[in-house]
Amino acid sequence: MKLKIVLTLFLSLFISVLILIYGIHTEALKAGDGALKGQVADASGQAIAKATVYLIPAADIEAMAKTKIEIKRDSKNDEPLEDNLSANKDKYTKAVTDAKGNFKIAKFPDGKYFIYVEPSDKNHLPGGDKSNKSLDASELRGKTIKILISGNPPSTATYAGSSKCLLCHKAYETEKKTLHKLGIRAAGKDSKLQDSSDFPELDNGLKKLEAGMKFYFYNFDKTRGFDKYMVSDKMPPDPASVSLTAAFFKDKDGKLKFKTENMKDASDPARTYTIDLTYGGGLYKQRYLFKVGKNYYPFLQFNTMGDEGFGDRTRKPWRDYHADWLYNEEAKKLTDPPKKKAFEAECASCHYTGYTLKHEGDDYIAGAVNDPNGELDIDGDGIPNELNIGCEVCHGPGSEHIKAPIAKRAVTIVSPGKLSPERSSIICGQCHSRPLGITNNEQPINKDYKMMLPGMSRNEFLVNYTSREDAGQNDYWADGIHSKSHHQQYTDFIKSKKYRNGNQILSCTDCHNPHGMAGIKHQMRADVRDDKNSLCATCHKDKTDIKMHMQAKIGFAEKGAINCIDCHAAKTMQTGAGFGKGLTGKDAKNYWMNDITSHIFDVPRKDNAGVKDVEPGKAMPIPYTNKCGMCHKADGL
Repeated sequence: MKLKIVLTLFLSLFISVLILIYGIHTEALKAGDGALKGQVADASGQAIAKATVYLIPAADIEAMAKTKIEIKRDSKNDEPLEDNLSANKDKYTKAVTDAKGNFKIAKFPDGKYFIYVEPSDKNHLPGGDKSNKSLDASELRGKTIKILISGNPPSTATYAGSSKCLLCHKAYETEKKTLHKLGIRAAGKDSKLQDSSDFPELDNGLKKLEAGMKFYFYNFDKTRGFDKYMVSDKMPPDPASVSLTAAFFKDKDGKLKFKTENMKDASDPARTYTIDLTYGGGLYKQRYLFKVGKNYYPFLQFNTMGDEGFGDRTRKPWRDYHADWLYNEEAKKLTDPPKKKAFEAECASCHYTGYTLKHEGDDYIAGAVNDPNGELDIDGDGIPNELNIGCEVCHGPGSEHIKAPIAKRAVTIVSPGKLSPERSSIICGQCHSRPLGITNNEQPINKDYKMMLPGMSRNEFLVNYTSREDAGQNDYWADGIHSKSHHQQYTDFIKSKKYRNGNQILSCTDCHNPHGMAGIKHQMRADVRDDKNSLCATCHKDKTDIKMHMQAKIGFAEKGAINCIDCHAAKTMQTGAGFGKGLTGKDAKNYWMNDITSHIFDVPRKDNAGVKDVEPGKAMPIPYTNKCGMCHKADGL
């Protein structure tokens, strides 16, 4: 009897426990167990073991964004995710992946987080494709996610050339039409890696020279930068001010050449040079590369939108580009350019794919990856070289990627979209900024004369590849913030709210398509001048009504057609002639619209630079005189 009672009680208790467990389990199934689960893998599907998954609080990024960014080595606030992680690694919630790449974070406080992966091996790179956008804890709890991280080419990898990449990745042949690929060309000719069909006016300057032109270089001013001479295709009013002339002609061998003559000393023998390469022409300017000995040098600049009626010497059709290298003002003699100023030593690293540099006596011998479809054989081995930005500049050297089996290919190449946003942006930023290289020249190269490999952190780049981290004082307007020199887009961008914020940390490729697949100007991902401002609206959905936005910000809505970029993308930098009226006569106090967009994306106010009585050409271009100034006088606003 007692045994029966005991068994009955035990059975009742057991049933009660089962009911309780079932109830708890049912509730857990309904609400999830509150944990964030997931897997870390590479693009080939290979699981990444022993990787640490961190939750970086968005609040910490927001706090950093309130500090003034420090443009220096070992800065603590110029890499939003990685600097915060470095300072708080022991405090942040984290989990380590198992052998199958799985992880679980059981508990974490309320708030928003960026999910960041730090692999333990050297075959993969930090960040992950979930690292650029923060998610609220409520969006993470009870969820299962997959994080993809980038591979890292082994140290044995070498450059293969874009032609080999495009054998498999045919969809990216659109890059042949981008200005990254059309920058350097054999004079007047596309290589098989180039397609200039979208730029029918690319060689307008070259054609003028081929038709025969003679330029007078006069009024030498040693205080100026690369344009120490004024230049004209007509004899200036004061012939005595002319130092030298350069006459361009198409020779019997079919090549474009120019002959320099000394206007101060008729007994000084003339010198003749051959133009082998052109640089630019697809957008705002074109320069011409001639060879002396083993090195190339740039000479003369054609401004595609220049006009002789413009009063500013920098905005006329032709602008001096280092004619001072061809004439010694002290000796009053023609001369060859200084070898230390060779294109190979000062410029080529940001253009060539697989750039190398070595010295042979006083000569600088630059190399680029061999590619049978390249622009020109510069190293004399009988095979053309790839002299423009190719696949491997952003993805890393591809020899091991080409040889690897399909299941292992992702680990042998860099995928910028799977890096942390700061590591993605510095790929572009190394050249779209203005540092001095570790060897104190204008190329961002290390002591071994190499460019950084993609996937590197910004700080490692600054420490090992620069002697001056970014632009000099003269490369900014008087406010010390906005750039006025060209190729400083990254210089501006890292100061913007888009680079440091608690919602979405943008990288260059969020707005630009490196492969040019959209077929839109400036390699944009969407048209920023359509009636919907489609690119800006992908994030700023609450500001698609421009007139309402203007009413809220400045108190009135412009009646005409206004786009986001008219105010938030002021063209503060000049590379060619810019846009606008000439600085002469009644227009002398009008402001200029330059041609390169500030990437700070703020709206520079009128008090950044005075509106009235400013020396022509000296005031910083601002939206009021960029877009509004097309109709309204600046001093009437």
